[in-house]
Amino acid sequence: QVLLVESGGGLVQAGGSLRLSCAASGRTFSTYFMGWFRRAPGKEREFVAASSRSGSSTFYADSVKGRFTISRDNAKNTVYLQMNSLKPEDTAVYYCAGTQSYTGHYYTPGLYDYWGRGTQVTVSS
Repeated sequence: QVLLVESGGGLVQAGGSLRLSCAASGRTFSTYFMGWFRRAPGKEREFVAASSRSGSSTFYADSVKGRFTISRDNAKNTVYLQMNSLKPEDTAVYYCAGTQSYTGHYYTPGLYDYWGRGTQVTVSS
């Protein structure tokens, strides 16, 4: 098992930046395919970004491509989400998630076995 804890959320003005972190417990972090999802008020959880185990392959939702960057430091058991040019529509609770059983459908919440409790990101206009 792995315990995931997100941090770095907050209130930012439109056009600003935030960097989210997700710290994982355990010594097998490098075996986990990691993703970021978000849930806005009244909406379903949606895929944001994902990283392969080594970090060499990354994937993004069209809505954040070019603005957000996912990265990971396996030595620190941490995955990051750098969010630039934030928009009010990026307001949501952001969750990190992980799985050791990657099947290719990185955008599917059901793929992931472990989830953090989330961190709130609010972008004001």
